[in-house]
Amino acid sequence: MKIAVIGTGYVGLVSGTCFAETGNTVTCVDIDKAKVDKLNAGVVTIYEPGLEKLFLRNQKEGRLFFTTSLEAAVEKAQVIILALPTPPGEDGSADLKYILGVALELGKIIKDYKVIVDKSTVPVGTALKVKEAIAKHAMVEFDVVSNPEFLREGVAVDDFMKPDRVVIGTSSERAVKIMNDLYIPFVRQGNPIIFMDENSAELTKYAANSFLAVKISFMNEIAQLCEKLGADVDMVRRGIGSDDRIGKRFLFPGIGYGGSCFPKDVQALAKSSSDINYHFRILEAVMDVNKIQKLHLVPKIESLFNGDVAGKHFALWGLSFKPNTDDMREAPALYMIEALLAKGAKISAFDPEAMPNAKKMLGDRVKFVENQYDATEGADALIIATEWNEFRTPDFEKMAGMMKNKYIFDGRNLFDLEQMEQLGFHYESVGRKVVRIPA
Repeated sequence: MKIAVIGTGYVGLVSGTCFAETGNTVTCVDIDKAKVDKLNAGVVTIYEPGLEKLFLRNQKEGRLFFTTSLEAAVEKAQVIILALPTPPGEDGSADLKYILGVALELGKIIKDYKVIVDKSTVPVGTALKVKEAIAKHAMVEFDVVSNPEFLREGVAVDDFMKPDRVVIGTSSERAVKIMNDLYIPFVRQGNPIIFMDENSAELTKYAANSFLAVKISFMNEIAQLCEKLGADVDMVRRGIGSDDRIGKRFLFPGIGYGGSCFPKDVQALAKSSSDINYHFRILEAVMDVNKIQKLHLVPKIESLFNGDVAGKHFALWGLSFKPNTDDMREAPALYMIEALLAKGAKISAFDPEAMPNAKKMLGDRVKFVENQYDATEGADALIIATEWNEFRTPDFEKMAGMMKNKYIFDGRNLFDLEQMEQLGFHYESVGRKVVRIPA
């Protein structure tokens, strides 16, 4: 099958590469010529484990191409996938200008039947808007399909190649056949391709991400309660996670969720609900909890330093919103950094992948170092913001020799409380008891 993917961001690049991996000929389009030149030169423009290998293989085999020409990409394509950004507006609504702008152009270009696929996360009713935009100029038949992505950054290639489910919204039998043929190679183990109407498919993506955000925020509230009651959130998590009705995933407390999906999707669903005069109370609470949770460690840090962190030097491990990605969007680390800098603190930071993106956002206000231990040199305390695997079993003896104080503030609960006590660290985490250095 010949496929055009419009947009080479996170979703577009992963989708295009994975579709090529199953034998399709894929042409990806982007208006950024410099980016297209890099991709054509074999440079992967995002960090995602496993992507580069597939990318290079499919380029070599002549199945994956990149261009700035929309017309050239869609001319022979049977399926056109829209993987364009839908950034939140000031009111929280999803901005559809990129998608609708391309839809208008497609109407002028297509000369035979095409299936146009909305893969971007879009509010209910977008498929109809895209159809209307294309129809303003199109002189041939076409179908618009909603096919939301459920990719998790850090494991996106596996998620695409072996999806739990594929959701496809369409009322066209012709489109059903084409989309089924497109996705059959990815569900050979029997996971479902679920066909439904366009509105339900669009809502499914928002509902899934919002529900996961609810689980995360609920556990963060439980963690707050544990700290006040002297309970251990890890024990509570294990206790409720063993219940099949609840499940073990997304129950880890921390310093809030970030990234490109959860914050935007929760906000957009709340806004679209408000637009039809429905007050989605749970989502309002989720957003409030997450906003507070991102700064959960800051009062703890201030308290240990008697309310004054001016001139204090903090080591920060982790900048990306989660491990195995370089994505800094809505990362909790950013919120803590800004709060501490505003109070006169100094920060040395390390992240295995996200430092180039962090430098673009923070400039020289933060010192970026070559490894995690360099960050701890002369530090008054260590702050952990992202649970990269290499942070889980550090050389504590080396850290203790480099740090000014043996203080750790852990936003991801990486370390064992008894171990911290034995090593003589002052250790504060989320929803667990404080390990204090003996007086």
